[in-house]
Amino acid sequence: MQVHIGLKKVIDNSYDITIDTLPKLHFDTKIAVVTNSTVSALHLEYLLSKISAKELHVVTLKDGEEYKNQESIDTILNSLFEHRFNRKSMIIAFGGGVIGDMSGYAASIYQRGIDFIQIPTTLLSQVDASVGGKTGMNNSYGKNLVGAFHQPRAVYIDPYFLTTLPQREFGAGFAEILKMAVTFNRDFFEFLETAELNKPEVLQEAIKRAVQTKAKVVTEDEKEQGIRAALNYGHTFGHVIENETAYKKFLHGEAVAIGMVMANEMAVKMNYMSQKEAQRVKSLLEKYNLPTTYAIKDVKAFYDAFFLDKKSSDSAITFILPLGIGDVVITDKVETGTIMCVLNKFMDK
Repeated sequence: MQVHIGLKKVIDNSYDITIDTLPKLHFDTKIAVVTNSTVSALHLEYLLSKISAKELHVVTLKDGEEYKNQESIDTILNSLFEHRFNRKSMIIAFGGGVIGDMSGYAASIYQRGIDFIQIPTTLLSQVDASVGGKTGMNNSYGKNLVGAFHQPRAVYIDPYFLTTLPQREFGAGFAEILKMAVTFNRDFFEFLETAELNKPEVLQEAIKRAVQTKAKVVTEDEKEQGIRAALNYGHTFGHVIENETAYKKFLHGEAVAIGMVMANEMAVKMNYMSQKEAQRVKSLLEKYNLPTTYAIKDVKAFYDAFFLDKKSSDSAITFILPLGIGDVVITDKVETGTIMCVLNKFMDK
């Protein structure tokens, strides 16, 4: 006997990304602003001057990737319960990628899902983490292994927040911009080679192009069943580096930068990319003071950690490799010997 449940339907998860001065926002519901101590001290007063709501509460978490964990998620959820939020209530994620990911994940599971808005304050979160609906947290096994796809209702990218961004954080954001140019847009890459991103109008153009690139990919593949996985260029290696260093030595974008260099090394070895092209990518990373080397202490442990990557299977590791500059391949056909050869090049001598 079978009983069929017909659930086929079209759900419109579309939303707008506004790149401009933050407008006045009015809400006829309860709002929880989730932020961290650093962003709160710098910009919370500015944000609150832009918001009117039926009821507003602020949840302030500790700042750092090491706090992207279940304890922080519980802090958010407990605040929502204590203030009797319901399914019409909303979360505003106000911070970088860590805050955005955790806020979105909390929103996805609170009473089986409430709305949230992204107001990213770092370059990395403005061009990447706030767009596309990936949410989650880290655990002892790796980065973002617990989470959900939960699209925001809107994203507001205000370049004003970048005026207080430390140079190191700026570089980390640039790595994510470059990632999208290398994999999908050669013209954008060439623009970045000569762009003076210290000029506000040039930086805003770079942000716009990066967001447009990611939005196009997410529109084609919302749940990362295909081409969206290419946006993880540099991340397969980078996530292992972050986990090995307990999320304390490198910013996410810095680990991705190293991961891009490692992926390029593999691409060169497999004749997907020329050495000259790999050097162009490396030179741009170094222009923004991003790390491009990493000393692997245990090659086998590093290799084994690849299998915890969400794109990999029990028996095959999936790599995102550039095909020159402006194109990309997603492959699980890299031979173990090739992988080990690349890892050995980065082994701690």
